Amino acid sequence: MSLVANITVYLRTRYNLSGILLVNVVQIWSGTANISSIAGAIVSDVFLGRFLTLLFGTISSLLGMGAVTLTAGIPELRPPPCSKQSLCIEPHKWQLAFLFTGLGLIALGAGGIRPCNIAFGADQFDTNTKKGRAQLESFFNWWYFSFTIALVIALTGVIYVQTNVSWVIGYAIPTSCLALSILIFLLGRHTYVYKIPQGTVFVDMAKVIIAAFKKRKICLESGNEYSFYDTNEEVESIKMNKANKFKFFDRAALITDPSELDSNGLVKNGWRLCSVKQVENFKCLIGIAPVWISAVGCFVVMDQQSIFGILQAIQMNKSIGNNFVIPPAWMGISSMIALSIWIFIYEKIYIPNARKILKRDSRLTMQQRISIGIVMSILCMLVAGIIEHKRRDMALRQGLFISPLHVVVLLPQFILSGLTEAFAAVAIMEFFTVQMPETMRSVAGAIFFLSLSIGSYTSSLIVNGIHSVTGGKGKTAWLGGPDLNNNRLEYYYYIIAVLGVINLVYFTFFASKYVHLGEVNKVKEELQLENSSNGGSGVIRF
Repeated sequence: MSLVANITVYLRTRYNLSGILLVNVVQIWSGTANISSIAGAIVSDVFLGRFLTLLFGTISSLLGMGAVTLTAGIPELRPPPCSKQSLCIEPHKWQLAFLFTGLGLIALGAGGIRPCNIAFGADQFDTNTKKGRAQLESFFNWWYFSFTIALVIALTGVIYVQTNVSWVIGYAIPTSCLALSILIFLLGRHTYVYKIPQGTVFVDMAKVIIAAFKKRKICLESGNEYSFYDTNEEVESIKMNKANKFKFFDRAALITDPSELDSNGLVKNGWRLCSVKQVENFKCLIGIAPVWISAVGCFVVMDQQSIFGILQAIQMNKSIGNNFVIPPAWMGISSMIALSIWIFIYEKIYIPNARKILKRDSRLTMQQRISIGIVMSILCMLVAGIIEHKRRDMALRQGLFISPLHVVVLLPQFILSGLTEAFAAVAIMEFFTVQMPETMRSVAGAIFFLSLSIGSYTSSLIVNGIHSVTGGKGKTAWLGGPDLNNNRLEYYYYIIAVLGVINLVYFTFFASKYVHLGEVNKVKEELQLENSSNGGSGVIRF
């Protein structure tokens, strides 16, 4: 992560990349690192399990970071430094190929780490007990908290070394730390809880869609009894509930002809008849789709500060006194600090005191947290636009490349970005995970990072679209040049803010109902477990 946080500065200052090329490289690489999570989830759920997928993912990342460290240490792997701001030699194709190979290995490793990291941690809790469920609920917040605190400690030192001391040492430190973390991870291999791979849900999704489509003309009327193929390989009579969502896909499990089963009661053609479990898993995925769209909208905003926010910092006054210069990537630490402070206040101050006063659990609902996060994302873009207008105006008035405006004024937009993550991202990650069965937690992790990936790709698409529209007929594109003073970045920020408003309206009037339904289902499941553990005579019906 110390490489990711400073990659914009590294490519800008050491590889002479700028403008639309720099934005595309960072955003597409970031998007690829996230979308590879889908492949990692499939490998984990079908073949290797979460432990081995995590192990191979970290090894791939280690090789990639080693390659990037070599680019910092061997001058021949990079273009020569710029003699002046306007005289920069572009890197050779083979130099970019070596760099992209290293970044590709890191992206491949991320595909193994990201869908399994949180899921493997969640596997260590027994959700059949009240204590286990309570621990799992706090796990998501504390995972983010500890992850962020570790990053703040590491990035303050590592990024300073990279920017002001040596890129070689600055990259060698996290590479060595990753090697050490692999060793520590292996030392605990005898203490972990391992879940056996159950197969991927993605093939099952295709089977459910095709089987339901083949039986689309069959009418499922409320009040009638239908025979469905149950997950325990027995045929049961299940009464359809009219309130069920996505009832169309229930047809996939409907037995319309006895010949669909063999003499042992097993399915002959899985593309014609699916089990109830397959159908319900697929419906879980459909149920999170509306919220997933809102997640993408939030992540588009979070994606801006890691690129454009850093580029703003590069062209601002970063001096403190006569001898110290703030590394541009340090601005991202303020986002992490804001996230950590909020989670600490929420878990250790707000919840305990509110519980004492109100005599009940007073956690903010997932719906409330996501809504607040979207509002924060809108405010983030509005503030960023105002600050950029001020930064550019002061630079142009004095004819300077570096604006006299101090970099500290960027803190509000980075803090708002961190609060967007603290409210929306944590809640969305929790929603995806609790909505999925235990056997699909890797898929939930992959979907979370898929939304991050689509957010990066969407940002790149918007940037390229604006560049094409505003740069025609000899005009200077809003985002085209290496000098932000000649661009209109504030207009881009305002466009993203408008998209955030649209996202807020969409979530409030449509997607939020699916979050509410998910929270209701979670309460029902807990009541069922408590009833069962207390000696209940049967399954509670809702």
